[in-house]
Amino acid sequence: MNTDDDKLKPLRERIDGIDAELLRLLNERAQCALEVGEIKQGQTSAEPPVFYRPEREAQILTSLMQKNPGPLNDTDVAGLFREVISCCLNLELPLTVAYFGPEGTYTEAATIKQFGHFATTKPLTSIDEVFREVESQAAHYGVVPVENSTEGMVNHTLDCFMGSKVKICAEVELAIHHALLRAEDADGDITEIRSHAQSLAQCRGWLDRNYPGIPRIAVASNAEAAKQALADPGIAAIAGEIAADRYGLRVLSARIEDQPDNKTRFIVLGQQDVGPSGKDKSSLLVSVRNEPGALLRVLEPFERFGISLTRIETRPARSGDWSYVFFIDFDGHQSDPQAKQVIEAIKAVAFEVRSLGSYPQSVI
Repeated sequence: MNTDDDKLKPLRERIDGIDAELLRLLNERAQCALEVGEIKQGQTSAEPPVFYRPEREAQILTSLMQKNPGPLNDTDVAGLFREVISCCLNLELPLTVAYFGPEGTYTEAATIKQFGHFATTKPLTSIDEVFREVESQAAHYGVVPVENSTEGMVNHTLDCFMGSKVKICAEVELAIHHALLRAEDADGDITEIRSHAQSLAQCRGWLDRNYPGIPRIAVASNAEAAKQALADPGIAAIAGEIAADRYGLRVLSARIEDQPDNKTRFIVLGQQDVGPSGKDKSSLLVSVRNEPGALLRVLEPFERFGISLTRIETRPARSGDWSYVFFIDFDGHQSDPQAKQVIEAIKAVAFEVRSLGSYPQSVI
């Protein structure tokens, strides 16, 4: 045995001991989860038991990151424990989560980030379908995009809330990193670059510098572009690295987006009211009559009671009388005293006020 082996042996033995202790503790945690599930299943209340508690998960992850001494970074710690939580929750109740597909999209990546790899995921072809799947209880939850930091709001998601009673249970923020992908065995020149129109726009500067003159073709989704690149060696696709893994493509260049801080915000749809986590966000749908000063009267209570607005969007109502619907996000939980006062004040001046839910702010 050489000197290096002499130095490594005690460390390897220590790692083996730590792994054995981790295994014991993980199974102990899993046993606790099973007992929690049994208690919930045995409850006799009229309401069905709630197994997925996003506010509780947010509290756990936030606490772990605050206690983290390193060398693991906070993001890695949260990711590891998200998988532990996912595994244990799967023992209590296997979850089905619908998302706006197809496979290999950023929405799938956001779904996995929020629910871990132990949930059963179900890609659907439209945002409307995700809403219907959750409303009909064919899926426990749904994940759809709602906002991009460079492209703005996803209006179709907002419009779906007008005809649906589903609620927002959580939000997920995902850093959007584009990659140029090609089939593993492809060689020769790239004749076309395909992607969703937004992704092509977000990589325009990089493409101008590195692939000037190569035609850029917009397709229905990044995943569709990946499929086409797999079938045709002359095509390169712009998509996330999850698409490379899903469709067996090789990454030619990573992080090719022009804005490195580009993020997309996704929301988790469900049917439950979520309790306060300590750091929450709330969303309202407010309908007003088409008259002067309507928006000012809606916004004034937020200033009066000291609540910070994080987003306001306007969409035309479906009544056909030129009235409007405002989608409002604000900091805090709707059960907070100030939030209650704001909501009551808005109800006094608006045609309709509907809570879309309070939920934990994205942890990582």
